[in-house]
Amino acid sequence: MYISISLMGYRITNSRCLVLCVILTFVMGCYLASLPIEEEKPALLKQSVAEIPTINTNKKRLAIIVPFRDRFEELLEFVPHMTAFLKRQEIPFHIFVVQQKDSNRFNRASLINVGFLQTRNNFEYMAMHDVDLLPLNDNLKYEYPEAGPYHISSPDTHPRYYYKTFIGGILLIKREHYELVNGMSNNYWGWGLEDDEFYVRLKDAGLTVTRPSNITTGRENTFRHMHDKTYRKRDMRKCYNQREVTRRRDRRTGLHDVAHRVLSLHTLTIDGLPLTVLNVELICDRNATPWCQCPEPPKPKKT
Repeated sequence: MYISISLMGYRITNSRCLVLCVILTFVMGCYLASLPIEEEKPALLKQSVAEIPTINTNKKRLAIIVPFRDRFEELLEFVPHMTAFLKRQEIPFHIFVVQQKDSNRFNRASLINVGFLQTRNNFEYMAMHDVDLLPLNDNLKYEYPEAGPYHISSPDTHPRYYYKTFIGGILLIKREHYELVNGMSNNYWGWGLEDDEFYVRLKDAGLTVTRPSNITTGRENTFRHMHDKTYRKRDMRKCYNQREVTRRRDRRTGLHDVAHRVLSLHTLTIDGLPLTVLNVELICDRNATPWCQCPEPPKPKKT
């Protein structure tokens, strides 16, 4: 009798524990279900935009924006050269390499738009700067362009391009003017013409581009142009209706709608000299600009 009661008591105790566990599980489930659901956000930046490097100074601060892809050899020379060059002029600056990390064709203008968006809160003006063009003449001043855009690599001294409306290579522009013209067009995938379209934007906004004067050096010795056309061929392909669209003034795209994601931000040094690399994915609207990826030309048949 005693054993039977003990066993019965044992069974009763287990049943109570089981019921209690079920009740606790139900209560916890209801509590978790009542919590707000937050979507997981991708970690796009290893540092926040607020941690973009800045400079404490009373002078106007210059962001050197370098649109970039697979040009490491040039970058190794660019950073030490530009650091020494700008320090001689006592310009407060920082170098930002905006590297395109996607499978689309190179889009220099969109990368400059992204670089501006990331730096405009901390820098009063920027230099749109090719990585393969190094200034050699100290009379080429990188000072704040108060009056309007200042084209350092003018047609009179650029080693390759001589036409009157050329504004590529190195162009200084203050924050307000870049915003005024809505930045650069995002339509230019592949090499060329984005600067020509930007020149028209500046002209339409009533801005006058000025250039260095009293430069005694010429096209052979004002700049060092590091581009090796046999080693790095420019992507000059034209596909779909690219040729037609990119010959017109773009009144639709610009700074306000550059589709992109900043994948990561890195603070690096070259020879102990600081720079910041932003890895960027540019997002192509294939309906608007299908030429962001041109079909590969057919390979010749073997005979």
